[in-house]
Amino acid sequence: MNTLTPSWLEDIAFDAAGLIPAIAQDADSGTVLMVAWMNRDALLETASSGRAVYWSRSRGKLWRKGEESGHHQVVREIRLDCDGDVILLKVEQVGGIACHTGRPNCFFRRLEGASDAPAWKVTDPVLKDPELIYK
Repeated sequence: MNTLTPSWLEDIAFDAAGLIPAIAQDADSGTVLMVAWMNRDALLETASSGRAVYWSRSRGKLWRKGEESGHHQVVREIRLDCDGDVILLKVEQVGGIACHTGRPNCFFRRLEGASDAPAWKVTDPVLKDPELIYK
């Protein structure tokens, strides 16, 4: 990528591994869709392309959201929190599915029940079988 550092990038507090958490939020509804990680290259590509690009810790490479599923994210805004250590992407989620489980977002379980026996309850249905999304 570009070896010159844009001045806006200097305000970002990447962690020791060179990463920053990134929250993807639906720009219209405000629903938090997912949380992922970005490195410098992912953030630069996101800013220049207008599509969400993350760093896949498990694969050790850039992850262009939707490259396999087609469910990409069009970035409307990029925001930085007060400490400079969290990115917020306000996005349009193309295809309506943000989660690899085939759900609209990754936060589909809610803790419910009595305080002595709480349990996770699935609150959002699978919109598309992941077997049909990822080949």
